[in-house]
Amino acid sequence: MTFMTIVTIATQKHWTMTEIKIINRGHQPLPAYATAQSAGMDLRANLDAPVVLRPLQRAMIKTGLYIALPEGYEAQVRPRSGLAFKHGVTVINSPGTIDADYRGEIGVLLVNLGSEDFVVNDGERIAQMVVARHETVEFKLVETLDETERGEGGFGHTGKK
Repeated sequence: MTFMTIVTIATQKHWTMTEIKIINRGHQPLPAYATAQSAGMDLRANLDAPVVLRPLQRAMIKTGLYIALPEGYEAQVRPRSGLAFKHGVTVINSPGTIDADYRGEIGVLLVNLGSEDFVVNDGERIAQMVVARHETVEFKLVETLDETERGEGGFGHTGKK
């Protein structure tokens, strides 16, 4: 146990920061980590006027941001837990994926699952973005798959506890 802790601390001291090119055509600050150990960076609405989301209504909220991710990376756009819990507002395609070759403006697909109107104001933190590495795979067509204990069980197959 102590060995694992020492290895983890040593690894954290040698983390490298990946540089990502960004254009800000809006008037909001760049995404930034709120704390040293945050995984996501807040994305803010870049609006000329407030947007009202009625219950069950969805809208694309622009950020004014454009990014160029390195090959082998993606950015995931995820809901903010506070908006989801307090207002029922979430990212409808969660997580939304921004591919490394996409160069358009980052938009956030918000939906109001709450029972009351929700107003999105300029500068409001509407989602969080997590940048992560990913693997590129190639499928191999086969006739059978290897057997596992779980097999075809899914959708609650492992029980409630």
